[in-house]
Amino acid sequence: MLLNQPHPLETRVLTRRFEYPQKNPIWVDEFVAKQGYEGFRKALGMSPDEIIEEVKKSSLRGRGGAGFPTGLKWSFVDRKSSKPKYVVVNGDEGEPGTCKDRVLIEHDPHRLIEGCLICARAIGAERGWVYIRGEYRFHIDILDKAIAEAYERGYLGENILGSGMTFHLSTHTGAGSYECGEESALLESLEGKRGNPRLKPPFPATVGAFQCPTTVNNVETFCAVPDILLNGGDWYHALGTPKNGGTRMVCLSGHINNPGVYEVPLGFNMKRLIEEIGGGVWKGRKLKAVIPGGSSSPILTADEVDIPADYDSLAKAGSMLGSGATMVCDETTDMVKLLARVMKFYAHESCGWCIPCREGTAWLAKILARMDEGAGMTRDIDMIDQLATSMFGRTFCALGDAAAMPTMSIVRKFRNEFEAKIGSTEVFVPAPGTQPLVVL
Repeated sequence: MLLNQPHPLETRVLTRRFEYPQKNPIWVDEFVAKQGYEGFRKALGMSPDEIIEEVKKSSLRGRGGAGFPTGLKWSFVDRKSSKPKYVVVNGDEGEPGTCKDRVLIEHDPHRLIEGCLICARAIGAERGWVYIRGEYRFHIDILDKAIAEAYERGYLGENILGSGMTFHLSTHTGAGSYECGEESALLESLEGKRGNPRLKPPFPATVGAFQCPTTVNNVETFCAVPDILLNGGDWYHALGTPKNGGTRMVCLSGHINNPGVYEVPLGFNMKRLIEEIGGGVWKGRKLKAVIPGGSSSPILTADEVDIPADYDSLAKAGSMLGSGATMVCDETTDMVKLLARVMKFYAHESCGWCIPCREGTAWLAKILARMDEGAGMTRDIDMIDQLATSMFGRTFCALGDAAAMPTMSIVRKFRNEFEAKIGSTEVFVPAPGTQPLVVL
């Protein structure tokens, strides 16, 4: 069950309209009766600069993984440009372990629409798309129905609520590519092209969808905006920690007694999250490690998890909050097998656009598969680390980093498990007349 009964330690903002037991999505009449679209109505009486300033005060940071300040991102859009401005929602949610955006869409779809309307008002956009992974067919149908309701009630379309504002919104399905979670690859896919990342700069704020100024944000990010406008940026900021405002949807999974999606203040202690909200490690076993923000985040050992779960604290600990997918590993977890499986995913999902990622993930997947079978060589351990280090920071997009960061952390923190998989201590010698492997 993804959505659990409310826990006393949760702070429900994005999920405050959810009912238990959950029956149907919250449709427009119920949404409006529960303060729905009031944040947008307030935004209609504000200037674009005032809206952006309120979002800046909230310290809302992108919930898709990068954690970039949302208000600052919106301010980069050139509202004076003669080109159309666009709003794009990143609903791809391809990070392994992540399942929060689908919960928001499934249970409160009008919240996302309201967030898009406020952003459109702030940047002067008249068109927007919700880019959502094609596997979410059930959720696409829900969102399409909610969009139709919004058009019927005058919240979308021409002259919205008599304000003179125009904004059109529709869904756009992806084809299950992890790479399209990267904003520039998403825009390429949205335009009907292959989902390869773009070179930056220029950034989407100036040259985005169809070469026009565009704001791209995650579903959860947009869903936080209505309450920021309704209650004020200072109120939202106070829910979290300095530079980390508000609440966060956390996807607890793995070897945990109470898996599910929970909403907690940013900065909530990770150890408490696991032990008190998650009910502790399953089967009475001990905690071995935690992947704090999806498969791309560096792993933390059991001794490192007694820290605030916010962007800055996790960065200081050598990891990242990422998508909020917290995966718990008990004492029986085979770290070589775990990394081999993670790398198989990244090798499969690499778009192949750049050599360090295409070749690096493929070679790592092969070496790790061999080690997992007990046929590794002594040199393989350092080669894995060397390959990951060589990939890091040298790819067009963050997929190469997403593969490199967990690799480096797992090999360095659990080297003894890799050594236990050594099947040969022979030193590799290239065949006569052949060139040795060159790590790029």
